[in-house]
Amino acid sequence: MFSTPSLLIILTFSITASPVEVRNSPITLPMTRRLTSSNVTDLLRHDEARLAAFSEYSTHDRRAYVPLLNTELNYVVSVVIGAGEYNLIVDSASVMTWVGASTPFESSNVGVNTEEPLAFDYGYGSFKGTLFKDTIYLTEEIIIPQMQIGVASESEGIAFDGILGIGPTAAGLGATYSPEDAIQTVTDRLFGQGTISERAVGVFFQPSIRDEVTLGELSFGEADHDWYTDNIEYTDITDTSEASVHWGINQKITYGNTDILDYTTGIVDCGFTFLYIASDAFEKYKDLTGGTVNPANDLLQISPDQYAALRDLNFHIGEYGTFSLNRNAQIWPRFLNHVINGGSNDDIFLIVKSFRTPTGTNIDFINGYVFLQRFYTVFDSGRRQVGFAPHLFTRSFSN
Repeated sequence: MFSTPSLLIILTFSITASPVEVRNSPITLPMTRRLTSSNVTDLLRHDEARLAAFSEYSTHDRRAYVPLLNTELNYVVSVVIGAGEYNLIVDSASVMTWVGASTPFESSNVGVNTEEPLAFDYGYGSFKGTLFKDTIYLTEEIIIPQMQIGVASESEGIAFDGILGIGPTAAGLGATYSPEDAIQTVTDRLFGQGTISERAVGVFFQPSIRDEVTLGELSFGEADHDWYTDNIEYTDITDTSEASVHWGINQKITYGNTDILDYTTGIVDCGFTFLYIASDAFEKYKDLTGGTVNPANDLLQISPDQYAALRDLNFHIGEYGTFSLNRNAQIWPRFLNHVINGGSNDDIFLIVKSFRTPTGTNIDFINGYVFLQRFYTVFDSGRRQVGFAPHLFTRSFSN
């Protein structure tokens, strides 16, 4: 991300200056898309393992821009921490930022090893290590000195160098062996040092497009007006216990004018690939679309005629907002059918999957990556809200 001369200048600068100036102009960087999973088994295992970890975990009880990559499974940012540069998965369910999964961590000359042990299980992966304090450079100008970071001594199942956590503070419970020691997110630190004026993160990602660069962006402090096309509608994080420690919201889902899921509680999470709904709601959706489960990938498959007849899938979120997935947004990108054992690029698969439990389990839906790529999303930990707005590609026919 930074050239070597720039990095050397930054490391020298960090010893003599305190970078706490509130910015009045945006800092933007280009993004690209990466595909890290080669088959549907990896995709589904990733989601199911993460879901199991959520269920187990839930029983316990001015602005700056960063580059964002779409891996079909994860959002990835490239940042400098200490004396090295790392590609980190953006995890909206975690507060912990850590490195060392692929590239060994290089501490700067101001880094401190606290020797406090750390451990966390993401379902699809895990790490154990030590808490360090060192400088994070989100860009050459956006700097966080003495940031708490984990440095892995052991890790499993993480495809990149580590995790950048943007989850709500409650998600930090259980992140260390000493839960009383609060782990601060990057957002918390940027707000605390005055770099940003709000404890909020905006997420934009363009839907996958064949043979074209796919853009994405993290916006710390406020939403980036360049990307969304209408007002952002905010809803409070739910009080329902299991969902409240994540980005949990209340919503109702309709297919066309037909109710398939009454107002209930679920979560918004960029770490899930697909859109999950309670099993009874899934059966209604299955019947209405005419889809049949393909045993090769466990996804609903439909014919071209059934695709042409698809109605909008509508998400009624909070008191006022309705956000609709058109028929193209409800299908897996056909040029990526090889990733899901999908046969030819003419086959059509729906991205809605069953939760395998009926309505009333405290988490009755998960709006995953396939939802988030169609709406600009704001995770506001300061106000404990999540906001959504249509963007330039919400109703595009890219799949």
